Amino acid sequence: MKEADGILLGSPVYCANVSANMQALLERAAVVADMNQGLFTHKVGAAVAVVRRGGAMQAVDTMNHFFLNHEMIVVGSTYWNMGYGQMPGDVCNDEEGLANMRNLG
Repeated sequence: MKEADGILLGSPVYCANVSANMQALLERAAVVADMNQGLFTHKVGAAVAVVRRGGAMQAVDTMNHFFLNHEMIVVGSTYWNMGYGQMPGDVCNDEEGLANMRNLG
């Protein structure tokens, strides 16, 4: 993350927010950034969530807050950066979500 020009964070949504692994990454990276002022300043960041039904906005918001709290530039797309599906691979059928991700890229 230190060497990157931009950071893309993605998380599945299980309990109406980011996964436990993503939350752990955000918390650890925040501590490191707090101890190294300017570590992420002006880097570009984008957040992506994959969800069955609810919680996508909370997950994207959690990741975006990480970016904003570290003076990063948050990148958006034509709509919220989320894809929908219940089973692995189902998100490939979310045409609107995939088009949004292509635009984000």
